Amino acid sequence: MGPEEFRRLARSLPEAVEKEHMQHPDFRIGGKIFATLGYPDEHWAMVKVSPQKQAELVRSHPDVFSPCNGAWGLRGSTSVGLKAATKPVVQEALEAAWRNTAPKKLVKELEENG
Repeated sequence: MGPEEFRRLARSLPEAVEKEHMQHPDFRIGGKIFATLGYPDEHWAMVKVSPQKQAELVRSHPDVFSPCNGAWGLRGSTSVGLKAATKPVVQEALEAAWRNTAPKKLVKELEENG
């Protein structure tokens, strides 16, 4: 997967917007970052999932996902190696990151409306 496909998938989530933080594109819902692109270089991205989801992703796809360093990683920030990633795997991770970050009211509304 390339950076543009990651960008397209992230921006396709409900009410997601692209901004920039520390010279890297980021993707936000309700003003909060749920994913970033391009750190440490264009072959990497990051998703902010729950620690439980992070463990599941790393266990299922160790060639794609790894915890970020330090406290960020302990809280669920997860590096995504784009070269080894596939669309379904990244879509799952982005949706989890979006749900983890989105306002609970929005998540509930979307679940109710199918």
